[in-house]
Amino acid sequence: MTRPRLGRAARPLACLALLSALAACAARQPASWHPPAGPAEPAATASPAPAPAEEITLAFAGDVHFTGRTLALLKNPDTAFGPYAEQLRAADFAMVNMETPITDRGSEQPKEFHFRGPKESYAAIKAAGIDLVSIANNHTLDYGQIGLLDTLDSAKEAGQPVVGAGHDTEEAYAPYLTTVKGVRLAIVGMSQVHDLKEQWKPTATRPGIAMAFDKNLAVAAVKKARAQADVVIVFMHWGTEGQSCPNGEQKTFAKLMADSGADLVLGTHAHVLLADGFLGDTYVHYGLGNFLWYSVSKSTDTGLLTVVIKNGKVKSRVFTPGTVSNNGQPVPVTGNALKAVQQRLDQAARCTGLAPSPQA
Repeated sequence: MTRPRLGRAARPLACLALLSALAACAARQPASWHPPAGPAEPAATASPAPAPAEEITLAFAGDVHFTGRTLALLKNPDTAFGPYAEQLRAADFAMVNMETPITDRGSEQPKEFHFRGPKESYAAIKAAGIDLVSIANNHTLDYGQIGLLDTLDSAKEAGQPVVGAGHDTEEAYAPYLTTVKGVRLAIVGMSQVHDLKEQWKPTATRPGIAMAFDKNLAVAAVKKARAQADVVIVFMHWGTEGQSCPNGEQKTFAKLMADSGADLVLGTHAHVLLADGFLGDTYVHYGLGNFLWYSVSKSTDTGLLTVVIKNGKVKSRVFTPGTVSNNGQPVPVTGNALKAVQQRLDQAARCTGLAPSPQA
């Protein structure tokens, strides 16, 4: 609204009329409206808006396969994830890594293991209350670009959000954005596995998965997410298979992500559980292990991570240990089995280099 200017000789009656008109105009504006600023001082740099104070609960689990022995679980998608589904559904937001591309086409790529699953996989994921799956891993292109494109198309058809891959570089590195109880979340998915990384990375004209090796793209993705969200999560596929200690590459990249604005950095891939802690006030979990698993592996240890967020930061977290049962389904453990998993987690915690609580 432009304020009319009065000359020096304006009559008092005119001033009163103008003031009355301005008051009436202001009364019609919404509560967030402010009158235009005067011509005076240079604008100050705006401070970022504080994150909403509402508490939200996030749930994360590890690698999921719908092939081999777990294929039979799709006969009843509503129960595929077993007892953990209750905790997944109870969270405000839940996420896993899916290692089976959804396709029945394509050609096997030059690598040792090849996985793929049917479209019914999405029904099981949705029934368990899982909101987002990362497909930034070393199996999404097991059947080439055709397999990846089929995965993207079938996810869209099923209404299942995915992150970490796309038709080109921009789409692959784009954060997934959602709002939960007024809290804006941005999730970036990336892989740090070396196998076929050059062939599988996206370009401006080629589909692929987001790779952590391109530091410029990785940092740009997190900064883009930071500009759009109250909470930024980086979900990684990383680590050394069979090793419960993070390698140097993981530690370096976790620090880079924290410095770039990530609030949580966590991931999967090693087939064993790793441990967690804090880099400054950024929460890091180096490895969530296998979750719904197709065959025998380096460990049957599994679990579900539940994180409570308040004011944009991790307020508390709980890891519920479990085991991968004979049908590939994850099941929480109790008694001596629980103590055994906890001992292995305690051992893994000694080599993270992370602080047990946030550091200023």
